[in-house]
Amino acid sequence: MMLDLGGCSTSISEMPIGSVSSDPRATETGAYLPVNALPPERDEAAMDPAERAKVQKELVAARDHQATAAAAKGQGQANDQNQAQNPAQAAK
Repeated sequence: MMLDLGGCSTSISEMPIGSVSSDPRATETGAYLPVNALPPERDEAAMDPAERAKVQKELVAARDHQATAAAAKGQGQANDQNQAQNPAQAAK
């Protein structure tokens, strides 16, 4: 009986030794802010009010379109189920 353990082995040279502060990556500044720090103020507005209103209008229209399409699809499925359950009435 042979055991193949080669795939489960880990090299000791890859294991961290010492504290986290000795890790060179810990001193690098990342893209994330510390937990309680606020981002710096913007020099200009992210989006002007007219552009924001336009985007909101488009999103509301898309939402309403999807709701209408989902309702129509649900209504069509309900009609298909009724016809499948009552084939005699569907033939009339």
